[in-house]
Amino acid sequence: MKYLINLLGSTLMMVYLANPSQAKDSLALSSNERQVDLTDHSYKPLTLNLSEDGSKYVRFLIWNQIWARVTENNPGTLGVNGSPQRNSADMGMRRARVLAYAQVSPRFLVLTHFGINNQTFINGGVPGGGGTGNPGLLPVATDPETGFGTANALSAKKPQLFFHDIWTEYKVFNELYIGMGLHYWNGISRMSSHSTLNFMAVDAPIFNWPLIELTDQFARQFGFYAKGQLGKWDYRLALNKPFAVGNGGRYDEARQRPISANIVNDSWATQGYIAYQFLEKENNKLPFFVGSYLGTKKVFNLGGGWHHHPGATSSKNASGVVQNHDISLIGLDAFLDIPLNKNSGTALTTYAVFYNYDFGPNYIRNVGIMNVGFGAGTSQNGPGNAQPTIGTGNIFYTQSGFLLPKKILGEKGRLQPFGALTHKNFQYFDEGSWQYDLGLNYYINSHHAKITFQYSQRPLFENFIQSGSAGEFILQTQIFL
Repeated sequence: MKYLINLLGSTLMMVYLANPSQAKDSLALSSNERQVDLTDHSYKPLTLNLSEDGSKYVRFLIWNQIWARVTENNPGTLGVNGSPQRNSADMGMRRARVLAYAQVSPRFLVLTHFGINNQTFINGGVPGGGGTGNPGLLPVATDPETGFGTANALSAKKPQLFFHDIWTEYKVFNELYIGMGLHYWNGISRMSSHSTLNFMAVDAPIFNWPLIELTDQFARQFGFYAKGQLGKWDYRLALNKPFAVGNGGRYDEARQRPISANIVNDSWATQGYIAYQFLEKENNKLPFFVGSYLGTKKVFNLGGGWHHHPGATSSKNASGVVQNHDISLIGLDAFLDIPLNKNSGTALTTYAVFYNYDFGPNYIRNVGIMNVGFGAGTSQNGPGNAQPTIGTGNIFYTQSGFLLPKKILGEKGRLQPFGALTHKNFQYFDEGSWQYDLGLNYYINSHHAKITFQYSQRPLFENFIQSGSAGEFILQTQIFL
């Protein structure tokens, strides 16, 4: 509880400091330190013009997302000292990115995107962290003679910058653009190509990126893509060479069933996503779909997509014979973002998606974002905030948010309460599960500067059925240019 009180206190302080008029009235400033009215948050995009008319340019985007959390850990979680830890409080860097793209001609475009993700106080860095990194294997085992850790493994320090996107693109004609590289023109669903700059919830549910950090590089694969718009139809198609990873599956003797897992293979994968835009068209210069337009557009889209990767997983039968399986993933979704009242500025955003995932029999992956828990845990979730996230089966996810009237905060910003609901029914477990997220966005300057507070509930599994639930409070600050 004390962690939650501290986190709420921090939230109120940031909201307080974000309201310049309130700060001006209550802080005693000298005559040379008068508070400047900061209600005008507008700025010109960070652009370098390459021609007099501005048709040729380089656009730069920079963004940071910082998290502070209080987590109710899964049963059996250990802390950094090896002792049982029921709750944890931490702070970390969810994303720190730089993206640049150059429209050097109406016929071609080049894009580069790099950064880091998921650095916490105990992980996310390079092995050993260099000479000043954490030299210990966590939970830390200390040598009584030296006082230092006895192994060289994990570190939080000096995270490795890496490329997220690298591609070149050529215009064939107005309805067709083709490109190649390490790209994000994903199939399956709208949320599989979601921008991380304008989420409505604090983050994606992760199962929207079902290949994450296995056959892709942070939701990207090498490949060829084609994209464009034909009337009200928006499409993206790709032929990819997935990353080769995995040691294959096994046979579960206790329950007498095969368990699939990824294998190294040399197959190409196909993917695509096609949507019909009933109202206004969305910009498709870049692949990143918007999460919430905050009443600035009228959008209603229905879409569907797929990803197919032959022979990408394997399992074993009762006789030990290896059987290979295709990865076949399908998504159907709907997105609505519409202003409700022009005078008050209210708007509704809602999204729903259904996934049918087939990775082979009983495939399952547990994921814990920025997980700071250790040990094996005593549930099937594992330690920390991990949960069964991706697997063979069906997933339904929906989220909705309501942009409150602008008169509530006036020039100090906008508020948007939101909620999300998820149902997962994986073949690996004997029953499905429901979970939810509730939160509030405080937009100081649209998505360019916002503070998000969210509570997320997750199911706990034991003996292949849900045995309970646990929660996590997340406070995020985001600024991007």
